[in-house]
Amino acid sequence: MDLSTVFGLVLGFVALLVGMTMKGVPLENLFNIAAILIIVVGTIAAVVIAFPMNELKRVPKLFGILFKEQKLASDSDIIRMFSGWADIARREGLLSLEAQTDEINDPFLKNGLGLAIDGQNADYIRDVLSEEVEAMEDRHAAGAQIFSQAGTYAPTLGVLGAVVGLIAALSNLNDIDALGHAISAAFIATLLGIFTGYVLWHPFANKLKRKSHEEVRQKKMMIEGVLSVLEGEAPRVIEQKLASYLSAEERRKLAANSAEKEAGPFAEET
Repeated sequence: MDLSTVFGLVLGFVALLVGMTMKGVPLENLFNIAAILIIVVGTIAAVVIAFPMNELKRVPKLFGILFKEQKLASDSDIIRMFSGWADIARREGLLSLEAQTDEINDPFLKNGLGLAIDGQNADYIRDVLSEEVEAMEDRHAAGAQIFSQAGTYAPTLGVLGAVVGLIAALSNLNDIDALGHAISAAFIATLLGIFTGYVLWHPFANKLKRKSHEEVRQKKMMIEGVLSVLEGEAPRVIEQKLASYLSAEERRKLAANSAEKEAGPFAEET
């Protein structure tokens, strides 16, 4: 489970409910059926109009991505894996890596290494894998755009709900109780529109974009790793090249592990 998504949602709702309570607003005012219909159903309607059905079918899967922890391999482990493959390829030849493909769970990496083993040139491999990454980016961007558009529509529909509430209020100025209820409903619609737009839909879109960015970054690192092994670069050179994809802290850890490995079992005695 993606704890940051869950924690953010809980914190957002707590902030809203506690803030309303501190301002003396009854919480039951939130449960205004008319306002909920205009904002929630209206936002869904706008999104359905804006996107083709084949993209909307992915919405349940997108919610799964939002609430599940992203399962990516460790960057450091990937770099060490390429370093090991480079060592094997330099000693035994590139074809010796064919046995390694059965142990790879990532289809993208498996395809890239398979192309290298099959003798494809570097330009062809880069083009094939890069096009696959670009297609993946397009799919991810389309999914994030659904939530981004929902975040754009919801606040505007909140204004629509406020207008409807004010129309109802102005239609019966003689009944003070009805007037107060109608005005309250008008502002509840605005509140729901802004809250869902900027606490739910826009953050959801941003979370999907961030997860996509991490996956794309790692796949680009894999492309460079495959090409480096294909070109017969030394393990140490590959580590230094791929380390550019890591944060400063991860680079220090990788460098420390490499230094410890090179020092050997007698490092502490010397």
